[in-house]
Amino acid sequence: MPCVLIKLVVTLIMIQTAGFVCLALDPAPFSRVLSDVIYTADFGRQCTEETLALEMATFATQGKKSAADGDGEGDLSEFICPVCLEIFERPVKTQCGHTFCTSCLQECLRPQKPVCAVCRAPLDQWARAMDIEELIQNSVGACKGCGTEVRLSQMRGHTASCSKYQEYIDEGVRSTAKSQPAIVSSVPNRYTFSCPYCNCRNLDQDGLVEHCTSQHSRDTRHVVCPICASMPWGDPNYRSADFFQHLKIRHTFSYDTFVDYAADEHTMIQEALQRSLTDK
Repeated sequence: MPCVLIKLVVTLIMIQTAGFVCLALDPAPFSRVLSDVIYTADFGRQCTEETLALEMATFATQGKKSAADGDGEGDLSEFICPVCLEIFERPVKTQCGHTFCTSCLQECLRPQKPVCAVCRAPLDQWARAMDIEELIQNSVGACKGCGTEVRLSQMRGHTASCSKYQEYIDEGVRSTAKSQPAIVSSVPNRYTFSCPYCNCRNLDQDGLVEHCTSQHSRDTRHVVCPICASMPWGDPNYRSADFFQHLKIRHTFSYDTFVDYAADEHTMIQEALQRSLTDK
């Protein structure tokens, strides 16, 4: 008969200290406390040190597995990078509390004024998320394609070669495509732009400013600002005499963050400037 009493004490301590993960990863600090409780109280039954060690090891194994298994696939969300939507690879945590793959964070740092991809807080501090990395190394999860139990640290490699997973992705793409309207929206793209000098494509606002400043700072041609041209008030034929000064004055903040596109131009700019000042 297993030492049920020890399980009860373990459960109480886990609830009181909210230390489930810590206990699962490293039960050693709790073993002496539990031993003292069991051996000094008169519960009518004594447990040997060997039994106590066995019970603690069992709880540690169950704790590690539950971190990945839980009640369903949603429990893996804490291991999913919000940028690439895959299991974290060399995870790092920012000062605002969000976690990314190291390579994904590097992409977020490319703009001149990098911000968190989740909350848009300024990015200037981050550290290796060793706790999450250890959980990924010691946890398993089911492939959404074939259902095979795979270590989370090996999930990327598995899904890359799993034909069932590729079918799962293809089916998701088809379902999404069916739910979309057949007619393409007439709303202009306000998220990516082309360089007015060299037609370099798919630049976000910060990327456009950085690209033009670094690549075309000596170009004196009068060009149309692609950011302004995409706005409701924008004139697609207006050519700025000093495009770089225009970028500095009008586009040092993100319209997507601060602007209500339904408002008129004057109200929109005033509110955007006010919020950008208070946001710093």
